Amino acid sequence: MIPALLVSTLLAATPGGTAPGKEASMELRIPAFANGSAIPRVHTADGADRSPVIQWGEPPAGTQAFALIVDDPDAPAGIWVHWVLYDLPGSARSLAEDQPRTPDLPGGAHQGKNSWGRLGWNGPSPPPGKPHRYFFRLTALSAPLGLPAGATRAQVEAAQRGKVLAETLWMGTYGR
Repeated sequence: MIPALLVSTLLAATPGGTAPGKEASMELRIPAFANGSAIPRVHTADGADRSPVIQWGEPPAGTQAFALIVDDPDAPAGIWVHWVLYDLPGSARSLAEDQPRTPDLPGGAHQGKNSWGRLGWNGPSPPPGKPHRYFFRLTALSAPLGLPAGATRAQVEAAQRGKVLAETLWMGTYGR
């Protein structure tokens, strides 16, 4: 479970804005759904399970790489990671829909293991009940992480320490 303070911090992030405590701003946008609204079925395990288009604005000066982590803090077993992607080039400003589930992506990005132990995107698939929240967290970094493909969320977060220039959040919901 996410501690209440962390949940309130995550919720306090402005739509497409900067996560609290970060000086530089960077805008994030997912055209398939508004921040805080329902994720379309095509991007879930109940549909085609395609990763959505993700776009972001100009990052802070000195950005050399990006990392993206998508997770569900409402999962019964605790935080459930849906996507770990890192070492996206600092020149990137978007990800196309339906990214391949390969260890490496063009441009040098690497995909890590999600909570299923798989590489790449695995969309929402919550148990029946109240809709879950899915946080897309994009981090601008001063240097690539240099981790091999298959790193876990914890490994990516540890490697980011001291390199974070800005973070931005976008949240979608999905329920069955």
